[in-house]
Order: sequence, then C-alpha cells, then structure tokens
Amino acid sequence: MLDALGVDAVAEAVYRALLQHPTWGLHELVAHLGRPEDEVRASLDALMRMALLRPSPDGGAAGPYRPVSPEIGLASLLARTEAELYRRQQEIAAIRKAIAAIALEYDAIRGDRQAAFERLDGLDAVRSRLEELVHKARSEYASFTPGGPSAFTPPEARHQLDRRALERGVLIRNVYQDGCRNHAETLRYAQWLAARGGQTRSCPTLPMSLVIVDRRVALVPLDPAEPRRGALEVTAPGVVEGLCALFEHVWAISVPFGEAPADGHGLSPVERTLLRLLLDGVTDETAARRLGVSLRTVRRTMSSLMSRLGARSRFEAGARAVQRGWL
Repeated sequence: MLDALGVDAVAEAVYRALLQHPTWGLHELVAHLGRPEDEVRASLDALMRMALLRPSPDGGAAGPYRPVSPEIGLASLLARTEAELYRRQQEIAAIRKAIAAIALEYDAIRGDRQAAFERLDGLDAVRSRLEELVHKARSEYASFTPGGPSAFTPPEARHQLDRRALERGVLIRNVYQDGCRNHAETLRYAQWLAARGGQTRSCPTLPMSLVIVDRRVALVPLDPAEPRRGALEVTAPGVVEGLCALFEHVWAISVPFGEAPADGHGLSPVERTLLRLLLDGVTDETAARRLGVSLRTVRRTMSSLMSRLGARSRFEAGARAVQRGWL
C-alpha cells in the first residue's frame, strides 16, 4: 500500500506493528510477523532512514524504537515523493521541448537540402516517407491505386495510417480501377473507409500510382510498370498543381463505391443533393440530418466539391455549380 512512498510490504508491517505495540523490540516483531530476523532488522533500518522510527530517548525502557506519528512521518515522505514527481515532470517537459527543437532542426535541414524532386529508391524508403507525410497531413490525402491494394503500403499499414489521418479530420479520397470492385480485400477496405467518412471511387483505367498530400507534395512511381522500384517525391508547385488537376479530372469521371453512378458532371446523388441544400442556405448540421450522414461526412464532401469547383467559399461554390450546369 505504501510502495509508492518507498516503504515495502515488510517495512510497512513492521511500522504498523510498532504503532500498535510501541514497546516491542526485535524479537517480539520477529515472532509476531513470522519473518526472518535479518529481514525484520533490515526493515527497521529502512524505517529509521525514512524517519518513520527513532531511537527511544529513554534508553529502551519503553521499547528500543519510537514510531513517528503517521500524520508527520508519512506526510513527510509523501511531500518528498511529490517533490520528486514534480522534478520528473519538469524533466519530461524539458525532454519534450528538446525533441520538438530537434524535430524543427530536422525539418529545417530537410527543407534546405530537399529539391523540387527527390528520388526514393526501394519500397522501404517509399513507405517510410509516406508514413511521415500522412502523419503530418492536415487537410487531404488523395491517391490512385491501380490493380488492387496499394503497391506503396501493405493493407495493415494502410489501415493504421488512414485511421490516424481520419481521426485528425483529414479527407481521404482513393480511386481504383473498375476491376478492383471484384477484389474482396479492396471492397473491405472501401467499406471500412466509408464507415469513417472516407471516399472511394473507381474508373476503367488509371495512368499510374499516385499519392498527393495536402495538395503540396506528391509521390509518383519511378517506373509506373513496377512501382516497387521506388518513387519520386515532387514538391515543385507547378508540377504538384498539374497532378492535382489530373486527380480531380479522374475523380470527377469515376463512380463511387456503393453509390449510384455519377451523372454527366461527375456528381453522385449525395453530392448533388448537398449542393442543392447549400443553395437553400441550410447549415451543415441540417444537411447531415437530411442526408442521413455524419456532420464530418458533410464537411468532407463539401470540401471536395469546393476543391473541384475551384471555389474559396461555399457561396462561390454554389454560384460556380450553377454556372457549370451542375444544378
């Protein structure tokens, strides 16, 4: 019970016994506790060091030890323990600051030395970098995945990365080839993702594997025919913008998993209804209730629509949807 204060079970039993029988000496304690004499003697020494026992001032007439009152002795131990905990907390806080500083230095060094294109050789290098990018993602994670599960990340690792991103409110959009609709693992992943607010579509063909994070960095395969050879990390704004445009074009003509085919403008029924509700001036909460989906899904879908429309506000998105004949 008092282990947290540094008092083990035997020492605690000795202390309690002396509080009840202050005249007892070593032999009485050994007989009462049924413990070896050297063990009881060691506990007495430990209690003396912790100031829970003091030598009897009368030379032993009233017993060789005088137990210190728990209100004083244990309270003093507790205060020392609390002080030690506070010191450790301060050390941990300092360590956290040091880690943050080192991470900033690493990012700065990486930023200084990183060119607009960086080669990542081999699957391990790609997976390691992809894990870093998804961990830092703040708004969106989009991908093309030809031929089934991602060549860049195995299914179990993909689930872990996506779960963490979704928990931070990151929008995840994936496009597969139509043939993957008959792939059991891909269907399970699409259902898992949809249940958490992610979006999955398919189209007849895809140009290559592609990952875009926050519309600022992209990964493309070194060899589209063999993605496992590695990838090229692209940060050049013009190239990334072109890849984003490619993704949006393919996304618009792709068909959502588990939904009716999109209309001539690439809109699913949910997206078209959401745009109509937007023009009606309803709130996100009301739209979520009417559509029977979560508030997070409404906001992610709206974010996707605004991105496709190139709109900076919802009012502008509604106006552009009308101009393009979407409504």
